[in-house]
Amino acid sequence: MSTLLQEEQKNLLINKSKEARKQLIKAVNHAGAGHIGGPMSAMDLFINLYFNELNVSTEDPDNDNRDRFVLSKGHSAIGLYAALAVRGFFPIEELKTFDSLDSRLQAHPDMTILPGLDMSTGSLGQGISAAVGMALGAKLQNKEFRTYCIVGDGESQEGQVWEAADVASKYKLDNLVAILDNNKIQQFGWDAGNGKREIPAVNAHGRWEAFGWHVIDIDGHNHEEITNAFHEAKQVSGKPTIIIANTVKGKGVSFMEDTIKWHSRVPTDEELELGLKELEAGV
Repeated sequence: MSTLLQEEQKNLLINKSKEARKQLIKAVNHAGAGHIGGPMSAMDLFINLYFNELNVSTEDPDNDNRDRFVLSKGHSAIGLYAALAVRGFFPIEELKTFDSLDSRLQAHPDMTILPGLDMSTGSLGQGISAAVGMALGAKLQNKEFRTYCIVGDGESQEGQVWEAADVASKYKLDNLVAILDNNKIQQFGWDAGNGKREIPAVNAHGRWEAFGWHVIDIDGHNHEEITNAFHEAKQVSGKPTIIIANTVKGKGVSFMEDTIKWHSRVPTDEELELGLKELEAGV
């Protein structure tokens, strides 16, 4: 596979992902609340966006020409906060205030109080609609910024997601890139026939393609593939792009990976210590 990612930059992204995952689980442990599985699965996407792809600045976070990012699955906010802190939008120490009453780091993102946020999200399905509006606004104003949006695979069952997908295709929003965090485990939803948890997004590639999107399938934990996908999206004309990022829920800590119980469980002090050791070792 050809790549646009130099070895030095690749190593930086890997190390930043590791650091942000450590900060994430420490913050949830300290707060005694929060999601872990989904933020961990999306972390490599967050890091690649903020350290490799987005045209943003910690010095001027509200610059009108900045790229926009919307976390449609807003319950994974702690993952985004960890990435923003590691990037330098606010002090890492502030992650200890996560989910406290007077904190800028609430359980869902609040764009009115925290620099680096472009949208307040939490109600599933609504974030991608906001992203479509931003991309359409850029077209109407002849602005060159691009808009990116992470959508959860469980979230993609919301009808509003497909209304937004249809509008994006109708208006040929080639300045819009959606990313599906396809970790294949959602909090609710059961196959009543055999008592197993159902896969949230069945034939995601075909569905998005049917709505007129350019579709790219990748390993969502491989920074080379993520980087190449973003580059490919920039070459697309006349249609929006969806990157289907195949990920592992709870990625990075073996006992958290691919299991529903870590959707929003708080690690004990002992589990935190073990998780931090695994992340440091790169297990």
